[in-house]
Amino acid sequence: MGLAIAKELLISGHTVMVIERNAANFLPELLPRARWVHADACELDSLEEAELQNVDVMIAATGDDKANLVVSLLAKIEFAVRRVVARVNDPVNEWLFDESWGVDVAVSTPQMIASLVEEAVTIGDLVRLMTFRQSKANLVEITLPEDTALAGKPVRRLALPRDVALVTILRGARVIVPTPDDPIEGGDELLFVTSVEVEDQLRQALGLAPAESVESN
Repeated sequence: MGLAIAKELLISGHTVMVIERNAANFLPELLPRARWVHADACELDSLEEAELQNVDVMIAATGDDKANLVVSLLAKIEFAVRRVVARVNDPVNEWLFDESWGVDVAVSTPQMIASLVEEAVTIGDLVRLMTFRQSKANLVEITLPEDTALAGKPVRRLALPRDVALVTILRGARVIVPTPDDPIEGGDELLFVTSVEVEDQLRQALGLAPAESVESN
């Protein structure tokens, strides 16, 4: 997991440091552009030698939730890392991954997979894709029915509630950064950032049934 993340970040042009404890997995030749450190990220001395205070983002991506929590707490408290992202392996532990443990963004692998499956099969309802821990906002997806009453209307006609932002429109292979004059079409996948409190208002603005009605069906 950590190696895959590091590879993607390098492709995006970031400077990456990989901290690996297991000698069998210490393979700098796989990512020669990254800085490799053979150490235990749960040990304060190791992080001091790695000069963690100079990084912008720390990603705790091991397969051990306890290790990810310790790394997150050390990064935030001891080194004042501005942004800490932590992987959640067991959904039972998800409640621990918050600011009290130094976590800014928690990524639950099981929850993310479940959300992607739900997103693929759900039409006409709101699907939460991820939660931004610091702001308590959610990234949500809504796939409009083909017969939506919004078809042909411009984005500016959407009566979105306060604290809701339309981030993008996915239409087939297209990724549309919405402008006020872009028309809505049936089958569009709409991605919003919203707070939990106004999710039902968002459903109503898009002509969808409230959560209670969907669940009762």
